[in-house]
Amino acid sequence: MSEIVSLSAARKSAAPKMRIGLLHLTDGAPVMVAHEFGFFAEEGVETELFVEPSWANIADKLAFGFLDAAVIVPPLAFAVQLGLRGAIQPLLIPSAINARGSTITLNNALARETHDQAARKDLSTVEALAAVLRSRHATLGIVHAYSTHNLYLRYWLATAGIEAGRDVKLTVVPPARAVEALTSGQISGFCAGAPWGEVARRAGAGATIATSHDIWAHAPEKAFAVRARWAEEQPQALDAALRALLRAAKFCDAPENASYTAALLARRRYFALDSHAILASLPGGAMGDGACVFYRGASTFPWCSHGLWFLNEMRRWSLVDPAVDLHDLATRVYRPDLYRGAAAAMEVPAPTVDWKDEGAHDAAWTLEAVPQPIAMPADRFCDGTVFVPGKIPALGDAAAKSALHKF
Repeated sequence: MSEIVSLSAARKSAAPKMRIGLLHLTDGAPVMVAHEFGFFAEEGVETELFVEPSWANIADKLAFGFLDAAVIVPPLAFAVQLGLRGAIQPLLIPSAINARGSTITLNNALARETHDQAARKDLSTVEALAAVLRSRHATLGIVHAYSTHNLYLRYWLATAGIEAGRDVKLTVVPPARAVEALTSGQISGFCAGAPWGEVARRAGAGATIATSHDIWAHAPEKAFAVRARWAEEQPQALDAALRALLRAAKFCDAPENASYTAALLARRRYFALDSHAILASLPGGAMGDGACVFYRGASTFPWCSHGLWFLNEMRRWSLVDPAVDLHDLATRVYRPDLYRGAAAAMEVPAPTVDWKDEGAHDAAWTLEAVPQPIAMPADRFCDGTVFVPGKIPALGDAAAKSALHKF
């Protein structure tokens, strides 16, 4: 193990217990590790984890104060902030959780047909899938309307001229039910976080044809969201939680710790799965470049430019009022200042800027950070687009909306 863990050394915190929600997803590994291995307690915050069945449950419990924080898909955090799917609850994102890890998985027949089309006609995977989808009425599962998965899948399909609602139907399926829905024929495929693509493969129900990393290299995935009121009332507890999550992120990102992490997640309380299905999606696992990344490449930093990209795509697909000031909303929710406070206490490198051009790097590069630079991976989009935050229109009138993807 890359860090010595002493459960007996964990000390009880005088601060109120922090109630954290998460789903049956590999992305939640840092929170589970921080809780079970005593990192939260050692940093001075007592935590209680709630494993929920769906993103709707996470959103409702945050909105009504039954959770103080959660591992969340960032678009859903914006939806809760705006009251788009229930009660309004201001949220903060002081840390990201991971990059990469989601898969696009199809039933075996559709996957074979897609691969055959790609080979026979020398097409990319998405072009081949587009050709197949145009000839049939297919339904693909997404984990929530306000999810990274919905936005990534729509973005990817749109590069080949496929529009959701016109050429393919999208329906919401909780991640842990995706394999069941695929097996029963309710859906022809799904876009969901790990380990469910691997679970489908092991069950003989489907095959993964692409990952979120294929759509957006080093694609941001889950974030750590906290109710703004709780953060204001418990700043020291929040800072302690962020320090614990940074420790856990380092632990989870070390390939030599993958077996420990997989064994923990496989417990009945969390997944009740064969640990090898989880192991595939951890650093060093069988998913390779598509596996979750928890620390390397500034994966834990809450980039405002990530938030703005999600909001821009939400506006593109009519998931947010076009008149919303996207820049203002991104900076109210994403809080890199809080991250830097925790990182500085641990001498963890933190970027010196809150925004960057997304998709601008085709190869590894170096990011200016304090106390030392950070080695960064490529972050290209599958269609070569570069997302420049300063060029996004403030309002979504017809002219602005038509210009969103022409930069």
